[in-house]
Amino acid sequence: MAQTALDEIATFLGDRLVRSKPDRDLHGQSETWFPATPPDAVAYPESTEEVARIVGICARHGFPVVPWGAGTSLEGHALAVRGGLCLDTSRMNRVLEIRAEDMQAVVQPGITREALNTELRATGLFFPVDPGANATIGGMAATRASGTTTVRYGTMRDNVMGLEVVLADGRVIRTGSGARKSSSGYDLTGLFVGSEGTLGIITQLTLRLHGQPEAISAATCAFDDFETAVQTVIATIQHGIPMARIEFVDETVAAIFNRMNGTDLPEKPHLMVEFHGSERAVTEDAERFGEIVSEMGGGHFAWATRPEDRNRLWAMRHAAYRTILASRPGSMGLATDICVPISRLAQAVAETRADIESSGIPGPIVGHVGDGNFHALLLIERGNPEELARAKALSRRMAERAIRLGGTITGEHGVGAGKLDLMELEHGPAWQVMATLKRALDPRDILNPGKVVRIET
Repeated sequence: MAQTALDEIATFLGDRLVRSKPDRDLHGQSETWFPATPPDAVAYPESTEEVARIVGICARHGFPVVPWGAGTSLEGHALAVRGGLCLDTSRMNRVLEIRAEDMQAVVQPGITREALNTELRATGLFFPVDPGANATIGGMAATRASGTTTVRYGTMRDNVMGLEVVLADGRVIRTGSGARKSSSGYDLTGLFVGSEGTLGIITQLTLRLHGQPEAISAATCAFDDFETAVQTVIATIQHGIPMARIEFVDETVAAIFNRMNGTDLPEKPHLMVEFHGSERAVTEDAERFGEIVSEMGGGHFAWATRPEDRNRLWAMRHAAYRTILASRPGSMGLATDICVPISRLAQAVAETRADIESSGIPGPIVGHVGDGNFHALLLIERGNPEELARAKALSRRMAERAIRLGGTITGEHGVGAGKLDLMELEHGPAWQVMATLKRALDPRDILNPGKVVRIET
């Protein structure tokens, strides 16, 4: 069946259907601990019509199709765990339309967030969702990504207005519209955003844009202990100060930044903040935040108002994943990602830190603490199954803790294959409702199988 399906696809894709081992191996790897699972072939479509034709052929032959964006996901989302065809969207990378008056853009899924914002630069608008990695917009929608700016601008769920989607039988549908609101029917856009390619393949997106702020100010500040840093975040939110970003790094990460980037941060827990708005508003917000930090006993402020200084600051934060990995040569990472109500954040971080310390596995912590979302990157020696098992057990305890505190097993990384075993624990019978939706839209389970839900075919 595989050979027949691939031969049929090759008749119209030609050399854009690749079966070479290097290309298959490249698309069989992930950013974290998952074993390599190369697909049978890699397809490079350039249009919705080609995607629909490919999926239609695969549907007839029961051949799996796994969408691929930039390959930056952390839970094995784009791995062909059951073989099949990897559908690489990198050639579907155009901005199709910019509607400046409506503050919208229509794009193909393979464009990256950095490339999109480069295209938008002259319009005075930008797309704010910033997960750190230069991910594709389609992949970000598929995983319902968020990141450092979520506390002000929201997640992909808040910034995707409509989609074009290829269903498992090859049909093409459109969801949403250019209107700012609608009460017309089921919210299919919301259904596909976050579905991780298991319900349909996104081929076009209508995005909400935002005005570039007149003024931006960023800063780092240090605290003697992480509890005080977290309480400062809570106090800032309760005072209604409109932060664009508020990030946390623990003392281990501060030390790693110093060693790897040549900075001179005090080796203490830090908050990294940014304010957007008018010159006056940014100045006032920064002053109010400074007062709260002072009252909470924080200090060592380092302000960055010049673009090059701000860019250097956030480049360092965005590179934290790889910088932390490099701090233990020969290691691989198991990235954790839990999110809890703000009121339980200090408890969640404290219990997690104690758990990490008792485990014997290095696990520096960073987080988008304005959302109650934080990550521990567990550093595992490659080829050490005992360490991997301990890290997995630690990650599970973090997820169970998040649920106990009223939160979720994943704030932004998604489920993929890595968190599949935790879904019933969080959702209970609702997980079976998700499986019912999957069976209705993809009865043969060909779209990114082995992710998010389990179904019998």
